[in-house]
Amino acid sequence: MSLASTTYGDGFPLVCLSWFGLDGDAMAAAMEPALTDTIALRRFYPDLPGHGRSPGGPENSDEVVDAVLEFVDARIGSERFLLAGCSYGGYIAAAITRRRPEQVAGLLLVCSGVKVGRKDRDLPELPDRADPDGWLSGVPADLRDHLSLALGNRDREVAERVAAVLASSATGDDAYQARLRATGYPVSDEGADAIYSGPTSLVNGRQDRIGGYADQFRALSSYPYATFSALTDAGHYVPFEQARVFRDLTREWLARCDVDR
Repeated sequence: MSLASTTYGDGFPLVCLSWFGLDGDAMAAAMEPALTDTIALRRFYPDLPGHGRSPGGPENSDEVVDAVLEFVDARIGSERFLLAGCSYGGYIAAAITRRRPEQVAGLLLVCSGVKVGRKDRDLPELPDRADPDGWLSGVPADLRDHLSLALGNRDREVAERVAAVLASSATGDDAYQARLRATGYPVSDEGADAIYSGPTSLVNGRQDRIGGYADQFRALSSYPYATFSALTDAGHYVPFEQARVFRDLTREWLARCDVDR
């Protein structure tokens, strides 16, 4: 199938996969500030199936992986590429890396899913402290419950920044997304004992009550050359909640990838 995408720049290819329910432009909003003034990169931001401008179709996440690999084959070919993913996008990125480890030159997993079934995730509790008054007052009412769960940085400016990204993301096919989540969410090799020895960075929010950080820490055994971060005052939207630290961690990962050209 054909995935819609946005592309920026020239240089070594980097494919970036977004959160479940969000389009590639939301991923670009997360990644582009961290990539400014780095090595020359051709950045691809595809809309996953049923997201943004891409049609639905795949019956399960294995077929979503296949769709992204078709995109890679069409746009990059057999060339090596960097791969980044946030949340479900990270879950798909990890599965792609298990299938094509030799082609993936480096892997960045941000607030990434490890166990996609919510009941299977090891999730933290919020610290026992009061939230600031009115920190969600500037957020549309239909996003308040989600952001109260998702954000670890309980700051009004952060909440409004994330809400703006969520609101601007193209909706996609809601019925398809709900069906995928209900009937075909896990990849068939979730939890496989595969080893990826390329440069890897796992960036997580210490207060991420959607994806957690403990499962990601346990996954380090699959990534012998990985750095691991669990950032305090951060939840499921680390690139927006802790933008400066995320930028520094992304650049540290790129420096280890050794793909300058």
